[in-house]
Order: sequence, then structure tokens, then C-alpha cells
Amino acid sequence: MAKLLRTLEIRTSPHLVSGYAVDSIMFNVVVALAPVTAFAVYAFGLAAAALLATAVASAVVAERWVCRLARRPSTLGDWSAAVTGLLYGLTLPAGLPLWMVAVGGFVSILLGKALFGGLGFNPFNPALVGRAVLQAAFPAAMTSWSPAFAAGRFASLPTSTLAWPFAEPSYDAVAAATPLSLWKFGHQATEARELALGFVGGSTGETSALLILIGGAYLVARNMMSWRTPAAILGTVAAASAALHLADPSRYASPAFMLLSGGLMLGALFMATDMVTSPITATGCWIYGALIGLLVVAIRAWGGMPEGVMYAILLGNAVAPHLDRLIRTKVYGTSARGEA
Repeated sequence: MAKLLRTLEIRTSPHLVSGYAVDSIMFNVVVALAPVTAFAVYAFGLAAAALLATAVASAVVAERWVCRLARRPSTLGDWSAAVTGLLYGLTLPAGLPLWMVAVGGFVSILLGKALFGGLGFNPFNPALVGRAVLQAAFPAAMTSWSPAFAAGRFASLPTSTLAWPFAEPSYDAVAAATPLSLWKFGHQATEARELALGFVGGSTGETSALLILIGGAYLVARNMMSWRTPAAILGTVAAASAALHLADPSRYASPAFMLLSGGLMLGALFMATDMVTSPITATGCWIYGALIGLLVVAIRAWGGMPEGVMYAILLGNAVAPHLDRLIRTKVYGTSARGEA
């Protein structure tokens, strides 16, 4: 009798599994973010390079420290901490003092992820949790914008970057306002071409909307991102802002401006799509994205701040589990009510 080369394994469903592991997905997210990260360094120089390096390093150190404290194997190999640190860094102004950056990186991992049990259990996007804490703790520093494409940006660091902890940072030069601030407080619009290509100020990751779209398209093509969530967010923002703009063009910005300005593209494509904090059903993704889009437009149009992407996504994260409970997929072989 011939000897069997393989042993028959009998298992319960599911029998078909994805070929992508967590580390593969997270590594590809880093690859997708590489173009906008490189452009951020080109636009803001050494300040952006130091800020992003500090953000990633602080998140990685915090992850390693949590693993040692919990006496469990290191999870640095899954790239999740690096992705959290990179996304967090891309939401910050380039001239932010590095000690503040490090504080936010630790908060992102400790408060945004480890407190809830680690990767897969966090209800909110960890990168946005870190930024939200910094926004509340250091509002002046978080709204002090360094000018993009400044002369000498590769020759020296801004004075504010190396400020001592808890000392009042001094800024060498601060841009007058971001495109959203110019519109919010002065009804001055920025050309769509400049917003798309990235020739504007703002956070390090709020520069080129085109490069962010390219990175998102890469993940969608690799089947590592649900396209429904960003489509719902951007579609809702476009529709709602178009209706407001038609009603009063002097008061409400055009859809192109609303889509390409601020952190909307980065948030819609790389933060709202987080697999842990977003719904798992197709219908839930559409509702989740539409809710975030409406909140973005409402905060930008009637809120006290010019930007609302961060708060919109965090509120969407809070609603996502309820959408999963209310919207259930039909089990194969049963009726819509679950009857066999």
C-alpha cells in the first residue's frame, strides 16, 4: 500500500481564508503612505523628517514597553505600531515640539490601543486618540503652522522643534493660516490645483491629496482596504457641500475645495478604513461613511473650528459597533430572518 503523503484534516468552517496576514497588510499600508510621507519631508524639510521619525519611534517604544510589562511576545513584527506612529505623525503640524510628539505617540499606543487589550480590541483609531489628546492639552502648539517650502528647510530645524519640555515654544515663522482657516475666517478660497498637488500649508499629511489617493488606490487594488467607506465619505461630503454651495456660494465652500483641503483625504482613505474600528458589513460601511461625511461638513460649516475630520471619525468609530449589531449578514442557507 502506498504511503499517504498528506494527512486528511477535518475542520469546521470557514474553510477559505485570506492569504494576507496582519503584518503583510500593515507593511503595505506603510508602502501606500510612502509617497505622501516623502512629499511631507520635501515640503517641510528637516522638521517633518524629525517629527515623523519621533512619532514612529515613540509608538514603537511604547508598544515594546507594553509587551514587556504584560510579559508577552513582542508584537513589533506586525507593523501595527509603526503604522499608528506614521499616521499619527502625518496629522501633526511640522513645527510641533518633539517632546509633544513623543507624548502623543505614547498616548496613541497606551491609551488608544493597549488599554483596551491591544490590536483588534481598540474601539477608536489609536492615531486619532493621540492627536485628540494633544489637541486638548496643547491647543496653541497644535494650531501653529510652519510654512511649506520655506527657504533653508533642509539646512536647520525650527526653534520650536527642539523646545524643552513644558517650556513655551518660540516659532521662527508661522504661516498665516491653512486653506481651511482662510476660508472659515476670511472666505478666501484656495485653488483646487494647489490643494491637489500639495502646494499648501497645514499638517504634514495634509499636503498632496493626489498622492494620498494614489496610496489608497494601491491598497484597494491589493484588496487590503474596503473602498465603500472612503467612497461613502467623499461622496457624502461632495453632495452635502454642493447643496450648501448652491444655496449660498459666498458662505459655503465649493465641493472641490471641501474634498481636497485639510485632512479629509488622509482620514477617509487611511483612518476611517481601519479594519478594527469600522463596520464589517457592506451596508454598515456605507452608513458609517455617510455619517462621517455629514459630520465633517457640519463641523466645517457651522462649528467653531475650521476642521472636523478627526472628531467625525472618532464619533464614527463609536457608532461602528452598533451598526454591526443592527446590520447582520444573512447566513447562507437561511432566510433574511435567520430561519433555515
